[in-house]
Amino acid sequence: MRFKLIIASVKRDLTDQVIDTAKSAGATGATIIPARGIGGEDKKTFFGLTIEGPTDVVLFVVEEHVSEIIIKALNEEVQLQESGAGIAYSVAIDEVAGIESQMKRFREQAREQYL
Repeated sequence: MRFKLIIASVKRDLTDQVIDTAKSAGATGATIIPARGIGGEDKKTFFGLTIEGPTDVVLFVVEEHVSEIIIKALNEEVQLQESGAGIAYSVAIDEVAGIESQMKRFREQAREQYL
């Protein structure tokens, strides 16, 4: 089995929607990391202090065939194409450990996709 890591960096108010959307599309779990981001938009300032909205980085380890489905769902449901909403992308994973509890679901997903 091959796996991918989906990384979604989104506004904090979109985090729950990202997780719900990804789980509906086949993700089995998520890791959330609080972060700060700087995008293409001009920063807002108030009396010389920069105001940046909080960001979360949401990580999903998924069986490779569902990564495209999840990213497509995130783009459509969370509307990542909106300016400043966030970004989602995937990278291949060479090796993974600690996902034994999720292997049954990964096998079911692969079976559904390939058979």
